[in-house]
Amino acid sequence: MTDAEYDLATGEFDVGLIRAGAAAAARRRELDISQRSLAADGIINAGALIAFEKGRSWPRERTRLKLEEVLRWPPGTIARLRQGAPVPDVGVPAPPPVQQPIAVTGQPIAAPPVSAPPPGDDVPLIAQAVLTAVTTLETTIEALPDVNDPEFTPSVTAVLGDLRRLEAVASRAARIGMVTPALIKALSAVRRQIDRLTARAAGAPGATLGQRLYAARRQANLTISETATAAGVSEDTVARVEAEYPVDEPAVQALEALVSAMR
Repeated sequence: MTDAEYDLATGEFDVGLIRAGAAAAARRRELDISQRSLAADGIINAGALIAFEKGRSWPRERTRLKLEEVLRWPPGTIARLRQGAPVPDVGVPAPPPVQQPIAVTGQPIAAPPVSAPPPGDDVPLIAQAVLTAVTTLETTIEALPDVNDPEFTPSVTAVLGDLRRLEAVASRAARIGMVTPALIKALSAVRRQIDRLTARAAGAPGATLGQRLYAARRQANLTISETATAAGVSEDTVARVEAEYPVDEPAVQALEALVSAMR
């Protein structure tokens, strides 16, 4: 199992992996196949399946072949979905291979080019994958320890990291494709959960600067730009701190002072 390719600098996720995972999840539900049954049958364990369906990891080829057999897909379907191929219509038999017509000259006639599906075709699957992932994370959020527990802040920070990655996926899908109601719903669900969880995290004794800054900024109804101006730092610095990326010490001091002033 390999991790999904995620660029921390650009916030870009492997959209093809998200697309393949969402399609597999939808097909599994269509066939009424539980995650538990796949694990019991030795196809793929539940954790690995959840990670794949959320677009966070890529199964090995042998595992993909087993999944394709259970999902009643032709071998190689999952890899083709990642590359942008359409979801197979299993209700319609595959057409027989077409022989190239031969011209009078004996040379084959070139087949017309096949255009790739537009990026917008991926948007519904990406939105579905994001919503599925948010729902899955709700179980993890419910199991978080008490805010006074030393393990709370590391645990909640990890969950917030997952939520911000999902937000980046949905935002990127909105940039490269059509903004659909499903995508708006997915973005709203992620951002609502980020707001709620960060407000909770900010009240913990070990809360990070990013969590306290985000909660204070949201409570004061300040934008990232307004917060940056008030602290005398760049907008990128505010965004990086809230996403738990390191910044230089002068920026940390300036933002700590701003958070204290907003209490």
